[in-house]
Amino acid sequence: MLLHRSLALLVFVFLGSVPSAAQHGRQPVAAENGMVVSTQYLASEVGRDILMQGGNAVDAAIATAFALAVVHPAAGNIGGGGFLVYHGADGEVTAFNFREKAPGSATENMMLDEAGNIDSRNRHVNLLSTGVPGTVAGLFLAHERLGSLPWAMLVQPAVRLAEEGFPFTRNLEGFQQDVLQGAARDPIYESTKRAFLKAGGVPHAVGEPLVQADLASTLKRIRDHGRDGFYEGETARLIAEFMREWGGLITEADLAAYEAEEQAPVHGTYRGYDVYSMSPPSSGGIAVITMLNILEAFDLADMGHNSAAYLHVLTEAMRRAYADRAQFVGDPRFNPDMPVEWLISKEHAADLRASIDMDQASESDSSSFNGLEPYESEETTHFSVVDADGNMVSVTYTLEYGYGNSIVVEGAGFLLNNEMGDFNPKPGYTDRSGNIGTAPNLVAPGKRMLSSMTPTIMARDGQPVLAIGSPGGRTIINTVLQVILNMVDHGMDVAEAVEAPRFHHQWLPDKARFESGYFSTDTMERYQAYGHALGRESGSQGRAMGIWVDHQRGLLYGAADSRSYMGRAVGY
Repeated sequence: MLLHRSLALLVFVFLGSVPSAAQHGRQPVAAENGMVVSTQYLASEVGRDILMQGGNAVDAAIATAFALAVVHPAAGNIGGGGFLVYHGADGEVTAFNFREKAPGSATENMMLDEAGNIDSRNRHVNLLSTGVPGTVAGLFLAHERLGSLPWAMLVQPAVRLAEEGFPFTRNLEGFQQDVLQGAARDPIYESTKRAFLKAGGVPHAVGEPLVQADLASTLKRIRDHGRDGFYEGETARLIAEFMREWGGLITEADLAAYEAEEQAPVHGTYRGYDVYSMSPPSSGGIAVITMLNILEAFDLADMGHNSAAYLHVLTEAMRRAYADRAQFVGDPRFNPDMPVEWLISKEHAADLRASIDMDQASESDSSSFNGLEPYESEETTHFSVVDADGNMVSVTYTLEYGYGNSIVVEGAGFLLNNEMGDFNPKPGYTDRSGNIGTAPNLVAPGKRMLSSMTPTIMARDGQPVLAIGSPGGRTIINTVLQVILNMVDHGMDVAEAVEAPRFHHQWLPDKARFESGYFSTDTMERYQAYGHALGRESGSQGRAMGIWVDHQRGLLYGAADSRSYMGRAVGY
């Protein structure tokens, strides 16, 4: 068992006449029956309510995801995509891949301008940046396989939030101003302006209801017609017409052809725990398991949490896993020879571990496969769910940048993703700004772009015990890694593990990035003495959302990262 300092903390559990307990910060919340942890408290409450009405973890995850599409427009979505990992109390383990796909008319060189140079607008700003959305198809497939309550019942809370509105929050003010400025420059943002501002382009004040009528109508079509309510009929027509008008590529045929996939997660072990995480086209599961395999041979607890020696060893594990990521990982349908089992094997980890010098930093070398890491936005969102039977769900989904490309489909009310920017933009081309040209992740019609999303579940003796994940672009993988190590090796409870300071290294650029204000000058000097270079400090890294199940006491412990503005763990 993990050590649970939470038992010594003053954790107030409200049961009986009060329906739930909620957490945000350094103390975990405890509950007896079910729990949802997400980055927006209203969405957590929606999921909790579904659990209280007899829904299972998948039902609650679906309801939470649709609610986030309303109340957390920066990353919650029906216009993006992501991944879901499931571990049932009966031992069933599976995953759902609803990553976006490139449209049928996409080309390998579509991110380039007429001179053959990379055009950042095509990658991240205009409609060429939008992949075929996958979220609705993925949630619908998960419901078909594992849901218990009626589909319409799970979508209706999101319809209500969009139709009746929810209080406009301070963290939406910046986006509101960006929309006003964008609409003044480019008429494509007029639909976004109509969706997120009051009539006449008047900004909302904090606390005023944000009503999203067009989004409510779209959600009603999804509620009433399931997958077909998005990929066919009126919503598909609105998307395709908007694409034709403004230079996008997605057609009615692209939408009708989109399918989510159920697939096995990758599986590893660490100090007696089973680790299940997302398989490709996510790189997260492979990288986390690779690093855990490398680190298993070290006495990390004896090194001391976040000591210079500990940070050195973690950096070397990160460096090697991210190098593997860049060289080998992409959409498996387009990379049939991808050596997944070798990458996550103990033997491969032993070879990588043997190359680590305990006294000296390695040097990252891209010469063998000509690659640096592509940029990935840190605006994603993760949520975790456990139901009364002990079934567990871990979900990460995204629009890529915060608010995607900031373009709302006229008449449909939802924001579009800019995930096409996660493809390698130019075959064979590498530069120091982070563009790479390796083959596994080049653009191709119908291909899913590489991702760092890492929804993860850990189990002990066949029973799921930890659901964890985070946003953060390329930092996601290392955030999940450090939460796991904090609990398994350092005896922290789930809230302590989530709140602890984090750092990041991704192979190239060959610099480590630390959360500012948490690591002592002495530790940093010792770390640099190994030969490691420091990059810019980060204000925060990720927003992890975790649930730990204490099977001996029959309690769930939830933690919503305080780095999240409005995150909450809500249980009953």
